[in-house]
Amino acid sequence: MTIVRVEPGGGTRGPDAETEPQDRTRTRTQATAEETAEVPGALPEALTGFVGYLLRRVFARFAACSDGPEDGSRDFLVLDALTGGDWTSQLDLAERLGINRTLMVGVVDRLEGRGQVRRTRNPDNRRQYILSLTDEGRSAVAAGRRAVAERDARLTAALAPEQVLRLNTLLARLLPPGAQDLVQGTGHLVAQAHHRLRRLGDEKLAGTGLRVRHYGPLSLLATSGPCPQQRLAQELAISGPATSQLVDELVAGGMVHRGRDPHDRRRHALELTELGHSQLKRVAEAVGLLAAETTELLGPGGADELRALLGRLLEPAHPGAAEATATARRD
Repeated sequence: MTIVRVEPGGGTRGPDAETEPQDRTRTRTQATAEETAEVPGALPEALTGFVGYLLRRVFARFAACSDGPEDGSRDFLVLDALTGGDWTSQLDLAERLGINRTLMVGVVDRLEGRGQVRRTRNPDNRRQYILSLTDEGRSAVAAGRRAVAERDARLTAALAPEQVLRLNTLLARLLPPGAQDLVQGTGHLVAQAHHRLRRLGDEKLAGTGLRVRHYGPLSLLATSGPCPQQRLAQELAISGPATSQLVDELVAGGMVHRGRDPHDRRRHALELTELGHSQLKRVAEAVGLLAAETTELLGPGGADELRALLGRLLEPAHPGAAEATATARRD
């Protein structure tokens, strides 16, 4: 029997909740590393055919240009969703918006503390809270929408207005049906679509110790042979600290060995172990399944179209990205 406990503030805690402070800290650390990982440079040709990879790159670029913390983005998503009327289940809204239930408690606590949201017991289900938008909350939504529009205009300057509309339509298809009408703005759609594809991919690797993000370094090491960590960072076009984090995970998992560079004995080189080659097959299978699922969600021609639009957004930091995505293999 699954035990779910009602938390103060209307949250619930069960086996899939992030209950430990160290877990939440680890999640925030990983998110920060992801958002600051990208550096200018040529994108790996082997990865530009995947919508999920390009979406992650765009998400990181947008996050680097953010005017505030990610918490502010979640706050706005919740306020904006409530403009359509009261929400009878805080947990249901969290699931629709793809917000972890523990984080959702913090979001609602902040909004209630500012007087922007009112939280009352659901008379039909005393375990639930009804969320209502206050007049202060409506004013915050109006101001937030103006800020979102201004930020989106800056981030999508490389696209024509009709291309932005098409981009938003395609991104919305990657969200759960119940969330497609709740999330507004290109920046928020990029973030929500990225988080959902990452979850879908990682679910396919549950119990293996692998993540979708391991595919890039594993596949590059498989084709490049032993190579210095600095070169791996350059080929992935990510920062040194982000590369170190990835490599540490792979070394700890026994998939990568730090040996000596055959061309320069003074420095280390990375190479796949026998387990690494085996695990690469597993993660490649999951990535392939995710690509097929993404193609199905986007509909006929949608994957090619979305790749092209994401490539245009990446072009300023990654010259040749638009051309690479236009010629990339189909998902």
